[in-house]
Amino acid sequence: MQLEYFQMVDRITDLDVGKRTITVESQVPETSTVFEGHFPGYPLMPGVLLTETMAQTSGWLLIALLKFERMPFLASVKEAKMRDFVKPGELLTINASLVHDGSGFAVTDANVRIGGKLKCNATLTFRHTPFPHPDLRVHMEAMAKRIGFPEQAIAHD
Repeated sequence: MQLEYFQMVDRITDLDVGKRTITVESQVPETSTVFEGHFPGYPLMPGVLLTETMAQTSGWLLIALLKFERMPFLASVKEAKMRDFVKPGELLTINASLVHDGSGFAVTDANVRIGGKLKCNATLTFRHTPFPHPDLRVHMEAMAKRIGFPEQAIAHD
């Protein structure tokens, strides 16, 4: 996890296009300037960054389901619930599943767990459009390889 670059997903551990699910892992860094203010002496992962982590996980699922031909972006967050604290150094397991897709929108349910214990969850809505620029797709393909996105799931023109 690279907080300063908003790269919240370290590796894909399971991607099942048929079941429309994904599982990823992310290691919360031991140190980050984020923790200097959130909170001094008792560093905690901000809920908004946990929500972003669930959104990025869902985004990778959607990219797979859309055969890397469209770019999802977060449109709304519903029912986000922060259930427990997440501390520096903890290993997150993030799960997402597609619950609805149609008319250029998709809805996922996502959650973050540590050692099997639920820390937060949300229902997320995405809009998806063609990649706005070829360079962005190239960047996303490079990122996909870095996190273990299945090569066969990247469609090429």
